Amino acid sequence: MTESSNSDVVLTSEQIAGLLPHRYPFALVDRVTAHEPGVSATAIKNVTTNEPQFQGHFPGRPLMPGVLIVEAMAQVGGIIVAHIPDLPKGLFVFAGIDGVRFRRPVVPGDQLVIYCELMSLKRKRFGKVKAEALVADDLVCSGELLFSLID
Repeated sequence: MTESSNSDVVLTSEQIAGLLPHRYPFALVDRVTAHEPGVSATAIKNVTTNEPQFQGHFPGRPLMPGVLIVEAMAQVGGIIVAHIPDLPKGLFVFAGIDGVRFRRPVVPGDQLVIYCELMSLKRKRFGKVKAEALVADDLVCSGELLFSLID
């Protein structure tokens, strides 16, 4: 067995924690592997059997809840927004979720590769992100995430 290289790490989990307010158990981005600040980002979420949601979702057949897949995609979108200069201080939260579709279950042992691209930013307070989540090159979830800045 060989050690994996960290040469594909653009942002570590520690750096991500400096950009996003989320903490355990809601910190859902493990690593950013590609990033064009203010434009797009690709990140990884390693799905592990010891995550708390799997105790009840579902016993004997653990499935990652769709809302957590969407939340992970939103956090990658948050990394994009965190690098846009001159945004007012505050917290970006969901304002809407459009066209989200789930195509197959995500289970412990899967690695979600999440790609997000900023589609629009209006008045530096409202934005839209196109998001996709893949496991082993298979699309598992996609949609558009809308967010709004709250003071």
